[in-house]
Amino acid sequence: LLLVALLVKLDSHGPVFYRHRRITLSGREFDCLKFRTMIEGADEKLEAVLASDPQLRAEWNKTFKLKNDPRVTRIGRFLRRTSLDEFPQFINVLKGEMSVVGARPIIGRELDEFYKKKGRESAGLYCSMKPGITGPWQVMMRTDMENYQDRVDLDDWYVLNLSLWTDIKIIGRTILCVITGKGAY
Repeated sequence: LLLVALLVKLDSHGPVFYRHRRITLSGREFDCLKFRTMIEGADEKLEAVLASDPQLRAEWNKTFKLKNDPRVTRIGRFLRRTSLDEFPQFINVLKGEMSVVGARPIIGRELDEFYKKKGRESAGLYCSMKPGITGPWQVMMRTDMENYQDRVDLDDWYVLNLSLWTDIKIIGRTILCVITGKGAY
């Protein structure tokens, strides 16, 4: 952890950790931790990046991710490929805000726009459990996703099929994804 923190600090100006407000059990918000993988002020610079390239805007509007995001730092690309950027979320697990396996941590806007839009059942399912460091989206779709609604459907599927065996399979697939870098960017 100390080596990763040092690399983040040496690679670019800004804090070592990135804190982002996410939704947990019962719809409460918490600060989800990650190693910072983008330039300082990346959230504020997003609109300028999207305005400069219509293809990036279309990609963002479809998935809320950019495969070749120009805001990602050199060490950030490595951390994302290896999923090491997610490691500080174990602190969130220890604090009781997240679990190791669960639906993806989402922001309030995503809950409103996608889960509630799909129906109260979907939003209720999401808020019935803690989000996870890993989950079905991270190991089944990741970059193969056609649109954001695919994420919502996987989160719903996970909550409805929750079991120890499902979690064990997801953890096994997560290990393979981390080793191979499959779908990470």
